[in-house]
Amino acid sequence: MATQTSTESNNKVTLRQYVELFASTLGPQKGRVIWMFLLLLTGIGLQLMMPQLISRYIDTAETGGTVRTLSWIAGGFIAITVVNQVVHLFGTYFSENVGWSATNKLRVELALHALRLDMSFHKEHSSGAMIERVDGDVLNLANFFSKFIVHVFGNIVLLIGIIAVLFVENIWIGSVFAAFAVVAMFALHLVREFAMSHWAKARQTNAELFGFLGERMTGAEDIRANGAVPYTMRRLHQLLYKLLLVERPAHVRGHSIWPATMLLFGVGYLLVFALGFWLYGDHAITIGTIYLMFSYMENLRTPVERLSQQLQELQKAGASIRRIRQLLAIKQEIVDGPGANFPAGALEVAFDNVTFAYAQDTPVLHNLTFTLEKGKVLGLLGRTGSGKTTISRLLFRLYDPQQGAIRFGGQDIKAATLHQLRTSIGIVTQEVRLFQASVRDNITLFDRTIADEKIKAVLDDLGLGDWYRTLPNGLDTELTLGGGLSAGQAQLLSFARVFLRDPQLVILDEASSRLDPLTERLIDKAVARLLQDRTAIIIAHRLQTIQEADDILILDGGHIAEHGRREELERDPHSRYSQLLQTGLEEVLT
Repeated sequence: MATQTSTESNNKVTLRQYVELFASTLGPQKGRVIWMFLLLLTGIGLQLMMPQLISRYIDTAETGGTVRTLSWIAGGFIAITVVNQVVHLFGTYFSENVGWSATNKLRVELALHALRLDMSFHKEHSSGAMIERVDGDVLNLANFFSKFIVHVFGNIVLLIGIIAVLFVENIWIGSVFAAFAVVAMFALHLVREFAMSHWAKARQTNAELFGFLGERMTGAEDIRANGAVPYTMRRLHQLLYKLLLVERPAHVRGHSIWPATMLLFGVGYLLVFALGFWLYGDHAITIGTIYLMFSYMENLRTPVERLSQQLQELQKAGASIRRIRQLLAIKQEIVDGPGANFPAGALEVAFDNVTFAYAQDTPVLHNLTFTLEKGKVLGLLGRTGSGKTTISRLLFRLYDPQQGAIRFGGQDIKAATLHQLRTSIGIVTQEVRLFQASVRDNITLFDRTIADEKIKAVLDDLGLGDWYRTLPNGLDTELTLGGGLSAGQAQLLSFARVFLRDPQLVILDEASSRLDPLTERLIDKAVARLLQDRTAIIIAHRLQTIQEADDILILDGGHIAEHGRREELERDPHSRYSQLLQTGLEEVLT
């Protein structure tokens, strides 16, 4: 079962965690990040120069400077303004590009991590909730990544530059501005922490809502057919109301940054009035310097206000970062082995004292021990819930047994890599998953190394040649989201997938249950060829599907109730299998 570290329980996101996230996502984009920094620093330099020119213009005009001098200063100001806008344009482009590339990389990393997690994790989390975790939380970071450097780092550099310039002008002005900036940033930091935990609860409630919607949309047909629409809508309203209750305090606390900023700058302008009046009265500064103070206070207001806006995003981003780190901290227990040397051809399958439980203390399989010889076909029977499908999941290592071992060709399957193991097994199930993609991709499962001629040959063998030749774009024909195929055609496509993989072990989980008699007869010959020189397990509820089985294994409550050669069990009137033949397999096993 997937495990989660306990170190992520703290609601706060530390500076180190932010740095680690930036390093992992922005590191691969060093070139673009460097260009973004150069443009950013250039823009900051130009911003610092513009008030200096206006200050000089005022002082030059007051002291009777020439029109030529004033014209040069004005022209320089206009030129710098134009260049600053161009630099800002390119800087914004680079920052957005870097930000979205970073979030897309993170989204891919999360999706891949989630796909690799154990089935025990996915059993506890709905698909809708996982979509919100993989996409919703990362989407929350897109604006944060794309604007953080420009609006946060850039404005911090601008703030430092303003203070440095004012220190050069007058030590008293520089000191007052520096003290004001420190107090302002400390106050805004306290406000940020004020809303962090509430945004984390909001993100979790969003995940619950998306999980609910995903499940209900998938089961829309059953919900409508069974009159469950009123309950579904009532439950939806309850979740929306819960979301309102957690997002309302988060928004209220988050927007408390704005009045805090207004109050801070009210105090700031009061300081400028008082300091300017005192220094000008002592003839320590000029009128141009007073303008410079007001201008830089206004320039100081811009970075602080932008910082406060980004701090609201930082509140949401911090909650999302914490949830992302929690997801990435969950480790899979089913990991690759060093690699096994499975023999070529059909595989011998052996279960050695296997016990397995999905939930602790509730075993589904009890001390299961049996051997299926290579090249033989096992008919696996049992009532619903007896553990038949669980056996196939264990063979694929979607789960690992709590006790015992499973061996292929005498080797523990844990020694094999997951890719090696799963490419050795082919499975056809009752439910066929089709994708909104081309016919080729649906058959090959997006493996472009398989030649079209091979795909067409398999389709002809399965009786789908006539259907294929009616497609408007051949193998490039796009299937709709629902597939646009009959149940029989969809099942035949799943057979085609197994044919193309050429596995050593084949599992048929009531694979012909969705086929009409005519279509079922059509693939009988193809199935016989598929099972040739391969080991096979046929999970069945119907007598007809196991007529060609070599061995029969009957499960009852996770125990082996009966196991032996099919012909011998048929001849034994006291065997369970013989009794099933007498009473009707479908009635007894359902």
